[in-house]
Amino acid sequence: MSAQAVLGFGFGERRQPALGRSFVLAFIVHALLVGVMFLGVRWQSHEPETVTVELWEAQPPPPAPKVQPKVEPKVEPKVEPPKPPPVEAKPEPKVEKPDIAIREKPKPKPKPKPVAKPKPEVKPEPPKRDLAFEQRLREQVALEQKALAEQQRLAEAQQRERELQALIAKKQADARQGALNAWIGRISARIRNNIPVSVVEEVQGNPEAIFDVTLLPTGEVLTAVRRKSSGNRAYDEAVERAILKSSPLPKPDDPGVFQRRLELVFRPQDK
Repeated sequence: MSAQAVLGFGFGERRQPALGRSFVLAFIVHALLVGVMFLGVRWQSHEPETVTVELWEAQPPPPAPKVQPKVEPKVEPKVEPPKPPPVEAKPEPKVEKPDIAIREKPKPKPKPKPVAKPKPEVKPEPPKRDLAFEQRLREQVALEQKALAEQQRLAEAQQRERELQALIAKKQADARQGALNAWIGRISARIRNNIPVSVVEEVQGNPEAIFDVTLLPTGEVLTAVRRKSSGNRAYDEAVERAILKSSPLPKPDDPGVFQRRLELVFRPQDK
């Protein structure tokens, strides 16, 4: 196929019947559009308003007119004639009003005041008891009381035990002291038997001589030292010789009472 056939040429130009109407319609639409735009611009455009401003200056006020002072005419004082003395006015007689007893209206009795009724006393509801808690509390109190009683019983038993031990110790001490005194008494009696009677008779009064005597468990005397003198030399020397002469001294009945060192007291009048 040739180009002329493709482009529509060769066998004659084909007519398009709607082409003319399209051009006419497009022209009318564009004309209407241009007219609407022209009218719109014309309708919105108007001449600017002019503002006229008139400037003027206020005139000064007119000067105030001068006021001439008024000259008042001189007025001569008038001389008035003397006034007659005033006439005293007589007092008007008093008219006494008759006493008319006016009965007073009885006063109304006061209304009794309303007595306020005492409000009923609202007793508070007793608290609810927790029986389980009270039971536990009673058990706890009972246990504490039992423990306290046990402690008190134990303390009393211990006190009785201490008192008993103290009593036993005292009895033992008294017994020991009694046995010691008995032993010392036997020793003193033996020594006094060895003091010459002639020396004892020459001593005046009843002076005291004290000797510290050291013994062996067998009763033998190791030393006899005078701690205090009787004041009579012959008596002191006689006592010392008698101690040494009495060795061995008697032994105690209870070996537990034995003491290595004894304090012996001698007086001429002792027997």
